[in-house]
Amino acid sequence: MDVQIVLFPETKVAAIEHHGPPALEHATAQKLIAWKLAHALVDPLKYRSYGVHYTNPQTTPAAEHHVDFCLSIDEDVGPNPHGIITKVIPRCRCALARDIGSRANNKAAAYLYEQWLPQSGESIGGFPIFFHYVNVGPGIREEEMITDVYLPLR
Repeated sequence: MDVQIVLFPETKVAAIEHHGPPALEHATAQKLIAWKLAHALVDPLKYRSYGVHYTNPQTTPAAEHHVDFCLSIDEDVGPNPHGIITKVIPRCRCALARDIGSRANNKAAAYLYEQWLPQSGESIGGFPIFFHYVNVGPGIREEEMITDVYLPLR
């Protein structure tokens, strides 16, 4: 797997926080999608979709699982009934690897943590691993899903 060291730019995002079972993530993400559509933020090159993963759903008890689903934005989020708030993904040096396939089984994230990091001489930074969902939408088949995985480093 190809891994690059990149400098991720500070990125303002509209975010919805998901706390609880991974099985309920889709319902949380649907709230962000509804907000996105209501504000016509549909250009995938301008409004990029992210997931900030504070916990690993495979090793964290379901009740303690936490992920933010995000959309890059230019302006702060105003009051809304969806629970969307403004957050920032900070500027950070990251290891970047691309995963192609189902987002339910992200091979790049596992590779970065289990194989690349121990051999790299690098240390994990102060922000959680995050994913850029490069292609999203109802017409994307699982085998065509592209996810760029960013592992923040010191």
